[in-house]
Amino acid sequence: MIKRILVLDDNQDILDIVKEALSYEKFEVNITSDARQIIEAIEIFRPDLVIVDHKLNGYNGDDICREIKASARTNDIPVIICSAYLNGDDDLWACGCDAIIAKPFGLEELIDKVNGLIAV
Repeated sequence: MIKRILVLDDNQDILDIVKEALSYEKFEVNITSDARQIIEAIEIFRPDLVIVDHKLNGYNGDDICREIKASARTNDIPVIICSAYLNGDDDLWACGCDAIIAKPFGLEELIDKVNGLIAV
């Protein structure tokens, strides 16, 4: 069974590259830049994993992760947060995410994290 991944980022170039890389690895990938509709997108697409950018236009990935993890319908879905703003003051783990990737990241690192969270 093909695993599904939903990717939320406000940078279209990142969305396109991540989609191409994960599709090449035989994942079904849905991309979006609309943080307002992410829970609805999750409920419709039913992903096995969600990848969320930490800093979005008007939204924070850690808040979105908390929302995903707070819902009984979505709390079992692994969430990876990607951020170019990691420092010692940010405790992204507190939001319940399952992995953190620092931007810029290599596609091999991304694929390794994804495979580590969802068995293919």
